[in-house]
Amino acid sequence: MNETNPMANDSAPAIDYLALDRLVEERFGNDKENLIMILQAIQALYNYLPRPALSYLSEKIEIPLSHIYGVATFYSTFSLEPRGKNIVSICLGTACHVRGAGRVLERIEDTLHVENGKTTRDGQFTLESVRCIGCCSLGPVVKINEDVYGRIASEDLTQILEQYGESHMEQDG
Repeated sequence: MNETNPMANDSAPAIDYLALDRLVEERFGNDKENLIMILQAIQALYNYLPRPALSYLSEKIEIPLSHIYGVATFYSTFSLEPRGKNIVSICLGTACHVRGAGRVLERIEDTLHVENGKTTRDGQFTLESVRCIGCCSLGPVVKINEDVYGRIASEDLTQILEQYGESHMEQDG
């Protein structure tokens, strides 16, 4: 029943098990106490947590897959679904919301032709709303990968997004 399993993914990338071995053994000493850091490292490799990698990790460090899945779903930083090359996070917390973050979100959706919580067809962008980025005085705030843009106006977005990939940009600006 892959359709109901949120960890199933038919288009999973090829897993480099030797790289996973090196990561788990050399960086984290096969220590199950390092589970969160191991998951962060796996996500850094694949931009999400592929099920085959999690299954392998379960056997490697002798933690039930259900426990790994529980940790991966508890923390919002982890994704069990493939994500885009560029992660666009729009803060919808109170300070950003009252400063127009909703309009900024709509502009991003229109510009990238993607809905909040989804990834563009070409895999270039994933759009996600968050509750706080941590720089409320700069609201509204958009974070693209590790770059933070504060006091953003919806008309600034096209130029900013073009820096990360033009294949999805609307032609009429």
